[in-house]
Formats: sequence, C-alpha cells, structure tokens
Amino acid sequence: MTADSARWFGLALVLVLGWLLYRLAPVITPFALSAALAYLGDPLVDRLERITLLRRPISRTIAVVIVFALMTVGFGLLLLIVLPLLIEQLRHLVERTPAMVAWLLGTALPWLQDKLGLGALELDPQSVAEAAKAYWKEASSALVGVLGTVSRGGQAVINWLLNLVLIPVVTFYLLRDWDRLTRGVLGLLPRSLEPTVKSIAGEIDDVLGAFIRGQLMVMLALGLTYALGLWLVGLDLAFIIGAGAGLLSIVPYLGTFVGVVAALIAATFQFQDILHPVLVLAVFAAGQSLEGMVFTPKLVGDRIGMHPVAVIFAVLAGGQLFGFLGILLALPAAAALNVLIRHFKERYHRSDLYTRQARQPGDA
Repeated sequence: MTADSARWFGLALVLVLGWLLYRLAPVITPFALSAALAYLGDPLVDRLERITLLRRPISRTIAVVIVFALMTVGFGLLLLIVLPLLIEQLRHLVERTPAMVAWLLGTALPWLQDKLGLGALELDPQSVAEAAKAYWKEASSALVGVLGTVSRGGQAVINWLLNLVLIPVVTFYLLRDWDRLTRGVLGLLPRSLEPTVKSIAGEIDDVLGAFIRGQLMVMLALGLTYALGLWLVGLDLAFIIGAGAGLLSIVPYLGTFVGVVAALIAATFQFQDILHPVLVLAVFAAGQSLEGMVFTPKLVGDRIGMHPVAVIFAVLAGGQLFGFLGILLALPAAAALNVLIRHFKERYHRSDLYTRQARQPGDA
C-alpha cells in the first residue's frame, strides 16, 4: 500500500467510525460511561495490587472488587444523603421563586434604576413579570409533556433498567481487564510506531488524568467548602448553590462567578441586610484562597491541564454532534488533540519551513 493509499484509507476509516458513532450513540453510551468509570478507578486498582497481604500481593480481581465496592458505596451514599437534600432544596427554591421574582422586579430593580440612573429605559416590571410567568408556564407544560411521554414509553423504561444493570457489569469487567486491554491495543500497532504512540498516549493520559481526576477532587472540595460556608452563614439554599458552584468550577472562575451572584441574590432576599452578603463574599474569597493554595497544588499539581475555552468548546461541540455520548467523549478527545497539537508544533519548529532564513536582497 502506497503512502497516498494509506492516507485515503485512514481518512475513510475515520469517516466510517464517525458515522457508526453517530448511528450507534444510544448503544455505545453505557459502554462509554463504564469505560470512564473504569479509567477513573484503574489507578487505585494498580495501587492496591502493589500492596502485600500475608507476604503475597493482592490479586487484580480482589483489588477490583475492593474498588468496585467503594464505588458502589459512594454512589449509594450519594443517593441516600445528597439526592434527598438536593431535592428538598430544589423544592424550596421552586416554592420561593415567585416571591424572589417579585422582590427582584418590585424592589431590587427599581433601586438599581434609581441609583444607576436607568429610569430612562422605562422597563415595566409588570410586563417583565407577566412575560416570565408566561414563559415559565410554557416551559412547565413542555416539561410535563416530555416526562409524560418518557413515562409512557415502555422501551425507554426497559432501556433505563438495562443500562442500570449493564453499566456496573461492564465497569467491573473493564476494571479487571484494563491493563490487558491496553497491552492488546499496543500489541496491534506496527513495531515502528509503537514507541511514538505509547509516548503520546502516556502524555494524553497525564493531561486527561490531571484534568479529570484532579479537577473532580477540586470540584468536590470546593463544593463542600462553599456549601458548608454558606450553611454557617445561614443561607437556606446553601447546599444547592455551593454544589452548583463546585460543579461549575470545572471551568476556572465560572463556578465562583455564578455562585457569588446566586448567593448574593439569595442572601439579600432572605436577610435584606448588608452583613450577610458580606459574609457570602468572605465564604467565596476563602474558597478561592483554598483552591489556589491547597486544593489545586495538592490534588492537581503542576501537570498540564487544558485551556478553559477548549473545555467549553469540546463539551458543546460533542453534545451537539453526538448528544450525551459526545459530552462523555469530549474531554478525552480534547486532551488527545491538545497533545497532538503540541507535538505538531514541536515538529514544525524543527522543520525547514520554520527554520529556513529569509533571503536577503544581496543574496544570489
């Protein structure tokens, strides 16, 4: 096979794989989710394998059982503790939303208009309130319709139950055979390409591991910090705002910005004084300080991450192209592309095209 034929074959293969990924997205999604869970759990399994018990190292299967049990316990605690608390705070938020909207339009907005001299805009709070209520009514009706359709769809229920059983089973087997599968993939490569591909794959793993494993820990730590701090301040919506700010902190400063705005509005509405908004700002300032001095250095370290803009674009593009499966595959694809672009840049800087000097006017 000539070089040109190999390139065309590779391009055709990529197009076919992309088409299959698009068509089989609902089927591939649970397997991709299982692969993500196995990828997150594999380092802990490898560490457990290095532990000796009764002068014998722990086997791979036993290590996988331990990690799988820890994952199951963590998911169970999430359902038993976090989910009811989240539902309760969402219910509280829904109940108080009309009063908060009325306060924003009837008190906060007129005050801002008066202080900032925005009276010339002639913004009618009543019209805004009616438009918001109409939109909320339409959105609620659409949501009820969607939920009703989903609940009546027997196939959807069957698929949901199948995934509920399939994901843990596939995750267990992928965890057990993860190292063997990676060695098998490397063994299929041409011998001349294996060192290069192995090196690039190692760099992708470093970038992806630093971003996902480290950033997930940072998100969890920030979420707990914000939620606990806002709870000590006395905010009714402390958990949902803190958890949301921690979740959005996957993009630097986005979680802090959204959390500060939401917490300030909630604190001003709930307490209607100056002290509690100041305390809210102190909570987020302390969280940012802990992130910069403790969480990120200890949990992520100095490994190379990805640019926030790249993360946003990858997630949005993946979701637009392949739905939820695209969101799952967005970060690995972005990490791989980040490493490949860096290698391309290094080769370009060593190439004749980059290093060739420009001809001077007197040169022959």
